[in-house]
Amino acid sequence: MTESAERTGPDPAATVTVTEPYGTVTEPYGTVTELYGTFAELYGGEPHGVWAAPGRVNLIGEYTDFNDGFVMPLALPHTARAAVAPRTDGVLRLHSSDVPGGVVSLRVEELAPHSGHGWAAYPAGVVWALREAGHPVTGADIALTSTVPTGAGLSSSAALETVTALALNDLFGLGLSGPELAVIGRRAENDFVGVPCGIMDQMASACCTEGHALHLDTRDLTLRQVPFDLAAQGLTLLVVDTRVKHALGDGAYAERRAGCEEGARLLGIPTLRDLPYDGLDAALATLADAGADESVIRYVRHVVGDNRRVEQVIALLDAGDVRAAGPVLDEGHRSLRDDLRVSCPELDLAVASAGEAGALGARMTGGGFGGSAIVLVEAAEADAVAEAVTKAFAAAGHAAPGIFAAIPSAGARRLS
Repeated sequence: MTESAERTGPDPAATVTVTEPYGTVTEPYGTVTELYGTFAELYGGEPHGVWAAPGRVNLIGEYTDFNDGFVMPLALPHTARAAVAPRTDGVLRLHSSDVPGGVVSLRVEELAPHSGHGWAAYPAGVVWALREAGHPVTGADIALTSTVPTGAGLSSSAALETVTALALNDLFGLGLSGPELAVIGRRAENDFVGVPCGIMDQMASACCTEGHALHLDTRDLTLRQVPFDLAAQGLTLLVVDTRVKHALGDGAYAERRAGCEEGARLLGIPTLRDLPYDGLDAALATLADAGADESVIRYVRHVVGDNRRVEQVIALLDAGDVRAAGPVLDEGHRSLRDDLRVSCPELDLAVASAGEAGALGARMTGGGFGGSAIVLVEAAEADAVAEAVTKAFAAAGHAAPGIFAAIPSAGARRLS
């Protein structure tokens, strides 16, 4: 759009595909229009545009990204959206329609790591990371809203970071690529917020394309868009949100990262990426002989195994045999449950009850300790499997899960 067109407001007839249980529906969508109105009410003017960045589910490859390994996420239709206007006076104003409270006002030159700010630390951290990288970001007014469930392991924080980075990249003419924006988002989360995550979530949000899964090498950020048209094969990938909130900043994630790094150190390799699967048994014996903690041995076994599972799934997708990936998902969940120990009773129940109802495969996705599971299922059986999982949760006394179909969707983009 031209500069003058940007300021005239969005098309009120804009539509977007949103998820409903086991399918999608396209309907008139007022959120872009509402964001313009919210922005005007908050800041007394119009934004220069509205941007969106999605959450993600990870098909396979968990806790591998900070080990320089392989991952395979896909973007969801759920997005964080931001209406933004630049400022030149060093003021950063942030508001989220999803969080109680008013506008958070900060000065960009005073932004400092680990300084709090709650939810606002994620977009504020992006501004800090851009400035630390030498980019001339002089402030902004930002109004945010999101349909990515928080605490569900679907990367709501990465969506906030990515949408902020993309908007500022456009408005300040920074010329950064999708992977470069992802690196900025990761630095915001690692160094400003204090969560030692890898690069997968930000890369998925910034770089995924509709109808594809993203095969990412997290060592050099080379990527490949892998066609992933489940509907054409009569399949559905369900997401089961257990409603158990996770918080990766509580130390459990960091402990596992430190354990992986200790395993690599004891083995004399830069990262666990450098340990081939056919050398795993010998490496585990070496770790045991060196007196490594048994948790380190378990973490190494999981990471090396999950790197191999990514390669297995890629080969199956390339061969057009998606159904055969189901047992690989099951194996991945067992490893996350037993070796990495990041599952929880609700996730285990979702996976087990889906399998008993005829799913092809299932596993927890994301950082764990709650959040979501994914279930690969014949499309004709999706309703029955979802009902079985819901009944199992009720019988166990758990809150009803949220269940929807994961539709491989577009990455970050400008909406208006």
